[in-house]
Amino acid sequence: MLSFLLGCLQPLATIASGLGKDKKLFILIYHQVLDEADFMRPGEVDKQAFTWQMALLSRYFNVLPLPEALAGLQQGTLPPRAVTITFDDGYADNLHNAVPILKSFGLSATFFIASGYLDGGRMWNDTVIEAVRACSLPQLDLTAIGLTSYDIDTPQKKRAAAQQIIKAIKHLPYPQRLECTRYLEQQVQSLPDDLMLTSEQLIQLQKSGMEIGGHTVSHPIMAKLAAADAKAEVLDNQLFLQQLLATKLRYFAYPNGKPGDDYLPEHRQLIADCGYQAAFSTRWGVADKHSDIWQLPRFTPWDTTPLRFMLRLIRMYKSGN
Repeated sequence: MLSFLLGCLQPLATIASGLGKDKKLFILIYHQVLDEADFMRPGEVDKQAFTWQMALLSRYFNVLPLPEALAGLQQGTLPPRAVTITFDDGYADNLHNAVPILKSFGLSATFFIASGYLDGGRMWNDTVIEAVRACSLPQLDLTAIGLTSYDIDTPQKKRAAAQQIIKAIKHLPYPQRLECTRYLEQQVQSLPDDLMLTSEQLIQLQKSGMEIGGHTVSHPIMAKLAAADAKAEVLDNQLFLQQLLATKLRYFAYPNGKPGDDYLPEHRQLIADCGYQAAFSTRWGVADKHSDIWQLPRFTPWDTTPLRFMLRLIRMYKSGN
C-alpha cells in the first residue's frame, strides 16, 4: 500500500519540480547518521531512518552528484525530481554509517569539512551536548559564566538544557563562547574525542567516491569575524584540505549558514575569490535557475514516515521555500 501511494505521488513530484528549463534542484543537508536514535540529538537521523530516506529518494527521485546537479541547474538540463545530497562538518559517522548506506543505493554525496576538528577535535556544540549528557547532578549551575541554572534530572530536561545553552552562547564572541564550553568541560570527568573524522578517515571518504568541500577551519560565525580572520578561516581550510586530499576543492558551505546572521554579503565575494565554483547556505528552499550560485538554499524534511517525507519534498518543490 505504501509503495502504491508513493508511486501515485511521483507524477505530482514531477510537476512540482518544474517543467522544461525551469526544473528545480532539491539540495538536502545532513550532519550525522547515528547508530541509533539519540535523545540528546533529536534533529539527527539514525541509520534506520537514513536507509528508508535513501531508498525513497533512489526509487522516486533523480539523485545526482553535486557537479552534475549544478551543471544541469545552470544549463537548464536537470531531470525532473532532481535531488543532491550534502553533509556538513565532518562527523566520523559520515564514513561509518552514511557512506555504506549511500553506496548500497548507488548514491553519492558532498561532505563539507571543518578541518580544525579532524583528528580528535570536538565542535563547541558537541561539547555542550556531551557535557550535559555526562553530568550526573540533578542541576547544572552555569551562573558563574553568565547563564542560569538548569534542571537536568530527566533525559527530556537534559535535552532541553543543552539546546537552551547552545542557543544562548552560539552568537557570543569566540573567546566568550570558548570560556563557556571550557567551563562545561570542567564539570564532567571526560568527553568523547572520536565524534569527528580523522585525516585518514577523510581520505577514505574521498576515495569512496564522495565529493569533499570546504567549511572553514573552526566553524565560526563569520559575521562576527574581522575581514582578515574570515579570509584566514576560509583559505586555511581550503589549503589544508587540498593538500591532504591532493585535489582542488570545488564547493563551499557557510558555517551555520543563515544569510545575515551567520555570514555577510562580502563573504559571498570572498568565496568566489578563493576559486570555489559554488557555495551553500542553510536558508530553507530549493534552487532554481534564478538562485544565486554563491548562496544556494538547502533543506531536509524532518518527517518520520516515508509518506510525509515525500509530501514535504513535493511541497518544497512547489513553494520554493
